[in-house]
Amino acid sequence: MSTIQCEIVSAEEAIFSGAVETVIATGMLGDLGVSHGHSPLITGLKPGPVRVVTEGDEEQIYYVSGGFLEVQPDVVTILADTAIRADDLDEAAALEAQKAAEQDLANQSAELDYTRAATELAAAAAQLRTISQIRKKLGK
Repeated sequence: MSTIQCEIVSAEEAIFSGAVETVIATGMLGDLGVSHGHSPLITGLKPGPVRVVTEGDEEQIYYVSGGFLEVQPDVVTILADTAIRADDLDEAAALEAQKAAEQDLANQSAELDYTRAATELAAAAAQLRTISQIRKKLGK
């Protein structure tokens, strides 16, 4: 199978760079798979997992907090505020963040920043979804 260059970059550092067979991410309109020969496009990304299938069918999973995915003839670029190797995610911290955001939304006090709480809840849920995908991959 033909490959395409993939670059995953966060605000802090480059997370991944290499030739891949497929990139699968959650765009604003749903899941999106990109491989060699895909039409050029730019789309926003929702928080969640990005799966990269390298040569030899090795799959790597990353968490992105959102951002953009750009497809050019020879390269797929993912730009995210936060991008983390899924193996580096902290499940306990994600569960705690989800619980705190749910409590903030349930309280609905006048000082509540609803948008911030909803964003934190979405990010925590996306991190937990990414961890779940890793467990499925590993058969745990």
